[in-house]
Amino acid sequence: MAEDRASGDKLTGDKLTGAFRQIVGLTAASRVLGFLRDIAFAAFLGAGPASDAFLVALKLPNLFRRLTADGAMTNAFLPAYSALKSQQGKKAALLLAAEIQVWLLLALCGLVVLAELFMPLVIDLLAPGFAETPDRRQAAIDLARITIPYLPMISAVALWAAISNAHDRFFGGAAAPVILNIFLIGGALAIPLLGLNGPGSSLFQLALPLAIGLILAGLCQMLLLWQALGQLAARPKLAGVSVWFSVSPAGRRMWRSFVPAALGAGTLQINLLVDMVLASLLPTGAISWLYYSDRLAQLPLGVVGIALGTALLPQLSALEAAKKPAQIAPLLARGLRLAGFFAFPSMAALLVLAPQLISGLFGRGAFDDSDVIAAAAALMAYGCGLPAYIFSKILQPAFYAADRGREALFIALAAVVLNIIASLILMQFFGHVGLALATALAGWLVMLAQAGWLVRQRRLDASSLPVLLRGVLAALVLAGGLWLLAGLEAIAGLGAIAGMLVLVLAGLLGWFVLARLAGIIPPELFSLLPRLANRSSEKSGAKKSAAKKSGTKKSAAKKSGAKKSRAK
Repeated sequence: MAEDRASGDKLTGDKLTGAFRQIVGLTAASRVLGFLRDIAFAAFLGAGPASDAFLVALKLPNLFRRLTADGAMTNAFLPAYSALKSQQGKKAALLLAAEIQVWLLLALCGLVVLAELFMPLVIDLLAPGFAETPDRRQAAIDLARITIPYLPMISAVALWAAISNAHDRFFGGAAAPVILNIFLIGGALAIPLLGLNGPGSSLFQLALPLAIGLILAGLCQMLLLWQALGQLAARPKLAGVSVWFSVSPAGRRMWRSFVPAALGAGTLQINLLVDMVLASLLPTGAISWLYYSDRLAQLPLGVVGIALGTALLPQLSALEAAKKPAQIAPLLARGLRLAGFFAFPSMAALLVLAPQLISGLFGRGAFDDSDVIAAAAALMAYGCGLPAYIFSKILQPAFYAADRGREALFIALAAVVLNIIASLILMQFFGHVGLALATALAGWLVMLAQAGWLVRQRRLDASSLPVLLRGVLAALVLAGGLWLLAGLEAIAGLGAIAGMLVLVLAGLLGWFVLARLAGIIPPELFSLLPRLANRSSEKSGAKKSAAKKSGTKKSAAKKSGAKKSRAK
């Protein structure tokens, strides 16, 4: 029994590492491109009214992208699809996918039509402070009417990515954000090429290429995922779907879990939406300062938290379906240790190096020194909650794999209420920084509540706690070293970009040294980066093995021929 359990732990751990390796490379590429995109945004739009208008117009489809691609659709659909596939076969699972696809697109296309008709009201709800600046409000309305069709596009992409993930193919879903960032970078570069950043351009004209780039990206993302499903022979076809008159029992179960999953998975995004609504009541630029600081905080969250959560969900769903809950705690502990290795130094860097990071990445063009100071203060506040955001993404899939989305919903609602109350209080004293602090507090509430529930359900234990505590201590030492290094005049004299790069490289080197001394380097880290030499040796070994097999076959053929000759 112990050997079977160890074998099962090793199998799920190997699957986790392999899936994480598939996702993390493309996710990291997407985040790097996302930084290039935001650098272009900052240079050509700055943190002024045009930037505020476009970010508000982007918020509604982007919120649904976060809820579907990063959360609700995957968390609700994938366990139902996996269970049906294991119980009744692939054909029945694809029939469920086709049914969900029809209802999803019908509902969202209807929502798009309503939003187009009532867009002024939608913008007034998202950014009530825009009423004081009519040109900014009108630009947001016009831009949002272009960007809102991205909503059904990216939701279809999320559904198709979930199907692909259920078949242990993660490339398409991880590559979709790369396409988005490429098109948005192209849209940003089109602004100066078309001369739209001149004095005669309106706010709408200035941001129009970005809105068009978003729609083109959605079309290409759909094409990529549809092609990926074709290679798996897993495209959801409409033949046999009686969706027009009824919903199948499996479909009803999936939709019942979708709403709790949407709120549970989107807690951070809902809190960020609250930040934007309240920030519109603050001086012009507050929305942009929060956006740029959040983009930096989202880097480790996306590369580590979302990638690990995406890799964990199929494994956890399979363990729950196989009635093996004892293997869930070791798998979650493995994920937490791996996530902590990245989360703690990232938090230290955001808290200590926030001014250098914002200045080096965005401090040019229309993004002036006052914008750098304001965005850096918000980044430090978001950094306080970074480990909570990441750990929450690790723990969250366990709820949906166990079909306990209702508990996740209660936790999410409590966090949203806390965020709203804390935001209304803290913004009175700290402005936009108070909004970021409230979001960090809500993140910690969600993570601690999730961990407490999983411990009571025996899905989580304390096996990862000693490693995580040593990681916190190592991160504190790292933060002190970076603070001393950042204060040196020699670093300040290098310039914004060079100084940032030196500090980041010093932080990386210092963290690996401290992690080695503390004994917290996860074994999976080395398997995530397979070396070229290993690959070449594997190919060489494969060739030798093939040659041996060929020689064995020839020898056997000769012996057989000799036997036949003697028999004659």
